Amino acid sequence: MKYLRIAGAIVGALCVLMGVVWIFQGINVIPGSFMTGVIDWSYRGAVLAVVGLVVLFLSLRAPRAKGQ
Repeated sequence: MKYLRIAGAIVGALCVLMGVVWIFQGINVIPGSFMTGVIDWSYRGAVLAVVGLVVLFLSLRAPRAKGQ
């Protein structure tokens, strides 16, 4: 179970990072890609970042004690 939490944390963090990159490319802060300046990528990046935060939160929260 420990490895599943670590894997979830890694996947969540990567989703947040990738979402932030997509946001910045969509708003034309990071140039050099087909996504640069296309606002749709900012929306997709925001959704991906939120999903990554949820996965990160769920994987890092403390497990409940048995019997509760």
